Amino acid sequence: MSKILFVMTGADHWTLADGTKHPTGFWAEEAVAPYEAFKEAGHEIVVATPGGVVPTVDRGSLAPEFNGGQEGADRVAAALDSITELQHPITLEDVDLDEYAAVFYPGGHGPMEDLAVDATSGRLLMDALESGKPLAVVCHGPSAMLAATKEDGGNAFAGYRVAAFTNAEETQAGLADKAKWLLETRLTEVGVDVRVGEPWAPHVVVDRNLVTGQNPASSAPLAAEVLKKLA
Repeated sequence: MSKILFVMTGADHWTLADGTKHPTGFWAEEAVAPYEAFKEAGHEIVVATPGGVVPTVDRGSLAPEFNGGQEGADRVAAALDSITELQHPITLEDVDLDEYAAVFYPGGHGPMEDLAVDATSGRLLMDALESGKPLAVVCHGPSAMLAATKEDGGNAFAGYRVAAFTNAEETQAGLADKAKWLLETRLTEVGVDVRVGEPWAPHVVVDRNLVTGQNPASSAPLAAEVLKKLA
């Protein structure tokens, strides 16, 4: 049985442009859907966070309107409660990439707060990219790529085709005008080739060993692409 590393935010808020702390964390579907797919395929999951803190779920991501109704919300909440690995994360510093067959970064606004500026995570991303192992990142997870700075000052993901949460989606979610910066814009500024799909529709981009998804609906298709690479 091979192991897949889930690198998750340790933040429980996202600091907006006016200094307000917007409650957040990781997005439930983006952890649950890949977790279930990977476990069903026989893989072991290990969770790592900055400082080894237990990750916080964005309570909004458990709302019925984001899960196809109350029944779906209840299912996601129950699935989340059953993921015992979330309660026992290791620290990013303790990650030995050689132990893992693949690396996955779920989203939520939390990564915008911590992983976007976490040098340890940035080095892990660069090592995973260079290793050739499947590296999967979804929704706001690509904000972590901003910390993947090479010795020459360039971004390790410059030139890669990537899907990430778009400016249009952030605008429709009502947070674009409150944010310090927008993910699609910032990634583009460091040379990442952001491929934009329809808002809220599944959109997965595969470029070499990098598999990225645009939004929560992309998390299950993203997991399927990772499993293809591991087959």
